[in-house]
Amino acid sequence: MSIKIERLNHVFVKEISEILATEIKDEDIHFVTITGCDISSDLSYCKIYYTVLNKEKKEQTQKALDRASSFIRGKISNRIDIRHTPELSFHFDESIENGQKIERIIDKIHEEK
Repeated sequence: MSIKIERLNHVFVKEISEILATEIKDEDIHFVTITGCDISSDLSYCKIYYTVLNKEKKEQTQKALDRASSFIRGKISNRIDIRHTPELSFHFDESIENGQKIERIIDKIHEEK
């Protein structure tokens, strides 16, 4: 991955987090944490990874983020100076849950010893 793409990933995470916190009115999006971003090498697509505090609202949050993606993309195009703002797609970040599952397994193994 190029340094330019890595820098853009960090900037997108920061800007999208700020937009979600300050400019989105939808209640389903208020407790979203942006955990990462993956912009394609041709800058046409951007996968944004997120988590939510309330796991029961995962589907509602996904739908709300999908509805807000064009608004967020417009705000990003005003904030970040790049020729073409990529299409945004939001994906629930499973890595945190997987990490917690692995930790529980390790703890169980240690208890058995």
